Amino acid sequence: MAHPRWKAGLDGRVIACRACPRLVRWREKVATEKVRRYADEEYWGKPIPGFGDPGARLLIVGLAPAAHGGNRTGRMFTGDESGNWLFRALHDAGFANQGVSAHRGDGLVLRDCYITAAARCAPPANKPSPAELKRCRPHLLEEITALKNVRVVVGLGRIGFEAALQAYRASGRIAWGGKPEFGHGRTHSFGNYTFIASYHPSQQNTFTGRLTRPMLDRVFSLAAELAEAGGRPPGDRAG
Repeated sequence: MAHPRWKAGLDGRVIACRACPRLVRWREKVATEKVRRYADEEYWGKPIPGFGDPGARLLIVGLAPAAHGGNRTGRMFTGDESGNWLFRALHDAGFANQGVSAHRGDGLVLRDCYITAAARCAPPANKPSPAELKRCRPHLLEEITALKNVRVVVGLGRIGFEAALQAYRASGRIAWGGKPEFGHGRTHSFGNYTFIASYHPSQQNTFTGRLTRPMLDRVFSLAAELAEAGGRPPGDRAG
């Protein structure tokens, strides 16, 4: 799939970013020290751009790269259990050509779907600070501007969901009176856009049963249905 001109420019700015000293130190420390099972691999160790179909109607906003997942492989949700859950669900819903993602050259192609994150660097304890999220927001705003066909936004986890809402509001595309509530499967509609909240497919959620495969499947089957309908459900729904 040929990348549009905006993608190359944005990717370069993301990869070169050193705006958050704490995150720079952590991502580079992890990439140098590694873990035993990946000791022979060269880690990416830099910020990670979003990826997917530039004509996508579905946008997925996660939290941040995993220290030994995306920070190692250089692609969002690639090389860890969270990604295994996500791409299996996307494949089943028709958004991906395969249900696994091991490394950047594994042949994965997203269809009608683009994946990004609230923070582009792996944070200590998976917790970027509010200031770090704010400094990273311009990258998300630039993607929102470029991804003109998006009508459905899935926020993975409360931080991903709220980052997506705040960025779309800052871009002038949506507005609300009361703050939209997070809850797994809950939808919020704003004109031509529908936002779906989902628990993050982290091991903390999947190992404990807080998030099950059927729960995640329902999120993306709904996303596919809404994308086909132009992002206009009959009203907010909770699930």
